[in-house]
Amino acid sequence: MTAQPIHSHESDRVPRNAEGIAAALDGARRMDFYRELLAASPEEAASVLRRWWCEAMLDTDPAGDRLTAAALDGTLPTTTVADLVARRRAAGLPVE
Repeated sequence: MTAQPIHSHESDRVPRNAEGIAAALDGARRMDFYRELLAASPEEAASVLRRWWCEAMLDTDPAGDRLTAAALDGTLPTTTVADLVARRRAAGLPVE
């Protein structure tokens, strides 16, 4: 018997590297990304990549326009940090 995930895992739309992130960003934002990455110290580079990867994932989200409209309209569902932490603990996921 093999274990199957409850939720199917969609591979990342944006590869988690500088090339993938840059390809997902438009021209002006791509230049901002490169400028920030090149100015970062080696210790800061991972943080810059992580932040811009999140930006690129949001930019390429097929539901992005709907989510933006819901946020602007005040109809986007929200939750508390405490609820998120409780859900992660219940799922056996790390909470840092």
